[in-house]
Amino acid sequence: MTSDLWHGSPVTEQSLVAGVDTSTQSVKVVVREADTGAWVREGRASHPDGTEVAPEEWWTAFGEACSGGLLDGVSAISIAGQQHGMVALDESGDVVRPALLWNDTRSAPDASDLVTELGGPAMWADAVGSVPVAAFTVSKVRWMARSEPDNAERTSTIMLPHDYLTWMLADQPQEATTDRGDASGTGYWSPIEGEYRRDLMQLALGKDVQLPRVAGPDETVGEVGGRARSFLGIDGSSPIAIGPGTGDNMGAAFALEIAPGDVVVSLGTSGTAFAGSSQPTKDPTGLVAGFADASGVFLPLVCTLNAARILTSTAELLGVDMESFAALALAADPGAGGLVMLPYFDGERTPNLPDARGSLHGISRENLTPQNLARAAVEGMLGGLADAVDALVDVGVQPSRVLVVGGAASNPAVADVAATLVNVPVQIPPAGEYVADGAARQAAWILRGGEQPAWSDVRPGETVSRDPQPVAQVREQYRQAREALYA
Repeated sequence: MTSDLWHGSPVTEQSLVAGVDTSTQSVKVVVREADTGAWVREGRASHPDGTEVAPEEWWTAFGEACSGGLLDGVSAISIAGQQHGMVALDESGDVVRPALLWNDTRSAPDASDLVTELGGPAMWADAVGSVPVAAFTVSKVRWMARSEPDNAERTSTIMLPHDYLTWMLADQPQEATTDRGDASGTGYWSPIEGEYRRDLMQLALGKDVQLPRVAGPDETVGEVGGRARSFLGIDGSSPIAIGPGTGDNMGAAFALEIAPGDVVVSLGTSGTAFAGSSQPTKDPTGLVAGFADASGVFLPLVCTLNAARILTSTAELLGVDMESFAALALAADPGAGGLVMLPYFDGERTPNLPDARGSLHGISRENLTPQNLARAAVEGMLGGLADAVDALVDVGVQPSRVLVVGGAASNPAVADVAATLVNVPVQIPPAGEYVADGAARQAAWILRGGEQPAWSDVRPGETVSRDPQPVAQVREQYRQAREALYA
């Protein structure tokens, strides 16, 4: 585990807030001024690789990221985290087993069983707005009940990753908390009804367990405790309020202050496409998850398992750095001469193909070039997310622009390729830690007594814009390759 010492300006007299992004690969902590959103400093540390991780590793990494007094002078903090992970605790608050992460697909048959047992996809969509797949917490709960009955019997509390760190921040109070955004990804909390469906927990685990209380979006859920202050190296005794936190996608949406018509495509370890909605959504096909957001409304979302790593893996195969990889991709024509990559390197969530693997289609002696392979990788990564935007349209979203964020968004080929796949303008905002920034904005919200801060132009850099230039051939080739899996 490695960490980078924080860097930035000294504490000012302005009120400071901190936002945390506890993601699959690392933890990022951003400190900003509460009123203006101005950046002050930040820190980060890595998480262990894998699809199951001891939750204590997240807490250790959080401490490393905050070393050197990162949180000194902070008045409020919120944590946004990777969705769906299952943290199981016993009656003493001890971790029962390593947390299963969203990208652990061993629970795929359990998701299928749960869908059947409740009466089909439409029943799940009506109950919780989403149809379970392997990623959802409820599927992992069933996997534990089936595969590790002794651990299931020991389990008395189930949390999500951000819930666990919030609980640790407050020195493990008796009542843990979560928020409606992250809770909506469990498969046993209904954004439609605004409450837990304990019958679905009973269906998955065979018993009920203690679950975190779902706090309001601008509710202060506690204060940073003495043990946590010591562990995190926080000087002084001024109280630090804790916000409810949220899921990573909800945090990014809150940072971006998305408006009706904004569709966000996030290119991290996984890929997501989501949009704000004033009404809950439910999609019996299972493509769109009917999530809640961090502000009090809703966030219909489509997720793919594979995104940025498609580009890095292909660049490594070609033996080039990412700048050279982008140049290769831009040197090829749209459609890559008929070469199509299905980027299911780690299986896939949308469509629900957990056992699938990536494949190249349409190979010929003429088109198998480094340029076309690089282009096919970018088109493959974005092709599934273009399908995701179409699925959002099918549940009532009316896109007016697509915002592309995340680590892979900075690749120069992404904007040009994305413009060939959609019919609305594409914009890539300046790079930033949007999940952590969303958590920091939530912390400012609670610090300001329920008044949302208006943070504008808080990230340096220019927005990259591309007018739509759809090339039907690219989408059609991708569709044919995808459908070949079902032939």
